[in-house]
Amino acid sequence: MIHATRPSPEPAQETLFALVYQELRRIARGQRRVACDPATLDTTGLVHEVYLKLHAAPEIGSIDRVHFLSLATRAMRQILVDHARSRGRAKRGGEYRAVTLHEDAGLTGDTVDLVALDDVLERLAQIDPRAGKLVEWRVFGGLEIAEIAQLQGLTERTVFRDWRRARAFLIRELNLADKADA
Repeated sequence: MIHATRPSPEPAQETLFALVYQELRRIARGQRRVACDPATLDTTGLVHEVYLKLHAAPEIGSIDRVHFLSLATRAMRQILVDHARSRGRAKRGGEYRAVTLHEDAGLTGDTVDLVALDDVLERLAQIDPRAGKLVEWRVFGGLEIAEIAQLQGLTERTVFRDWRRARAFLIRELNLADKADA
């Protein structure tokens, strides 16, 4: 049997991943808490999928923490959405995996279709790229307002205002308005 070999990552990439591995696990654990589907990827599997997705990028060893976390969060989002889509197809049009958007993630305790959330997030990013990034970091990355403010070089107050506006958009677009008021 012939095995395809992947090029080994650069030493700088390995060092970067070693430094942020625990942070990636924290983010992935947050995603596992958010996910309602127990059959989803486990924490280690999700982190390793992110590694495989990102290690091929040649510039990954020369970026700063903000850019790396942004790329890792985006990769995690893509992996989870792709996984939800494939599970929906596997069930011959069955339901996509839902996520619970806990109050600490800023929305509601109700479940939301992950694919629908991804679609709404794409629309938000087209309207307001900074708000799109904020929601991605908050919901998919599990980052706090203070962390996001530091990453974006903004005040916490500005990020909080942006979050309230983005949250209202998501609630309206996902038809959660009645549930959020209850």
